[in-house]
Amino acid sequence: MHTVPWVHVVPEQGALPVDLLLPATGRTYVVRLDGREMRDTDAVFLQFYDRLKLPDYFGWNWNALLDCLRDLHWLLPADRYVCIVEAADEVLPDDADARHLLFRTLLRAGRRWSFTRRFDGLDLSRLVIVMSCAPASVPDLREQLHVCWDETVLS
Repeated sequence: MHTVPWVHVVPEQGALPVDLLLPATGRTYVVRLDGREMRDTDAVFLQFYDRLKLPDYFGWNWNALLDCLRDLHWLLPADRYVCIVEAADEVLPDDADARHLLFRTLLRAGRRWSFTRRFDGLDLSRLVIVMSCAPASVPDLREQLHVCWDETVLS
């Protein structure tokens, strides 16, 4: 998915150039989520809650997840955030609608971090999302993300 520079789909054991993930200076916060553990919506929220150390008032819904992903800077001070979703092709296997909402949420959060400037004119930290999956699933996952992106841009 080349149109969205903050989302990368890679085959398991695949690699991205380090400069796409790590800034030359500053702090980077890396979080790994396990798609195999995200079998339903509650499990998705639990992965993000536990791994990103979301606040206790997290609302356990898609809007609350988006709000928290947009505000990572004050939750976890860093210059860049890298969110790695391992086995991304196994996320929400029986709920295509919820998977679609998750992907749209990640795309919208990434867009927010990529195109927003702070009041003092400095760029906000970047959020990079890496979705790792079985090699055979790469084209399908890229297509799903592309469809979600098209919908996100139009909304």
